[in-house]
Amino acid sequence: LSGSRYDLVSVDGEETGRKYIWIDRRKDMDEQKIIATNLAKNYVIKESALFGRKKKIVSAVKDITLEIPKGQIIGVLGINGAGKTTTIRMLASIIAPSSGTLTMNGVDAVKNHRWVKERINVISGGERNLYWRLTAIENLKYFGSLYGLSGVKLKEKIAELLKIVGLEEAEDIPVERYSKGMKQRLQIARGLINDPEYIFLDEPTLGLDIVIAKEIRTMIKELAQEGEKGVLLTTHYISEAEELCDYIYVLDKGRMIAQGTKEELKDLFASEPKMVLQEPGLEEILMKIIYRSRGEDSEENIFGNKSRN
Repeated sequence: LSGSRYDLVSVDGEETGRKYIWIDRRKDMDEQKIIATNLAKNYVIKESALFGRKKKIVSAVKDITLEIPKGQIIGVLGINGAGKTTTIRMLASIIAPSSGTLTMNGVDAVKNHRWVKERINVISGGERNLYWRLTAIENLKYFGSLYGLSGVKLKEKIAELLKIVGLEEAEDIPVERYSKGMKQRLQIARGLINDPEYIFLDEPTLGLDIVIAKEIRTMIKELAQEGEKGVLLTTHYISEAEELCDYIYVLDKGRMIAQGTKEELKDLFASEPKMVLQEPGLEEILMKIIYRSRGEDSEENIFGNKSRN
């Protein structure tokens, strides 16, 4: 079956320690997605007490359920501390959930985390995850080698990616001499080096000017629409989520408080009296959802300060 439409997946065996199963890559598209069901992540911290130290359980994420289908851009929105980063780390098999289930294309992603990591990648905003003293080619050679790529295949892949992100003319320049926009384009090339089926984008346009940010958003659209990749996007730029996302999940204090398309989220408040003629934007809707979830008056913001409006 090697080289056919099947993937060989290593899974835990009950007695032998390891066993292998064949996964049909041409399964029904309903199964070609990441599915998280009731995911939770708890941390145990130690606090000072009168006699020694006592343990305290902190719930970073509580019973999150979501799906990331191929060919779609899924948004996860929330203010700082909502649980977005922890959720991404679980979905990317960087950390194991405390409870719940996680599957990718029908395969248990918790038990088979190594198989999952070969088929996903994470692209972060900012200037992390690159080696500044290396050139673009040297960075991509290194990251490609981590996925077992080498030789002519890796060389061709690097040339292809540098052309896609528009860095072929700067391929031999050390990254420390790149602008922020160039570094972010190289981040995208790095995230595509293993041709992932799913991509997790964590604040991909953070700190970029509007022109470069628009170019990055265009690339993100193409990854989903033309590359048929499942994309998870977290962002503080609400307009970005409104432009890109096919479906949105809203987190607050580690809980899922709302979900839907941007139209469906707006419909949550369609029956309320409108005080202005202009249709509310996603940012206003997001804040209303958070206020309602917390049982707070919408005239008071989430920091406890009265609005000046």
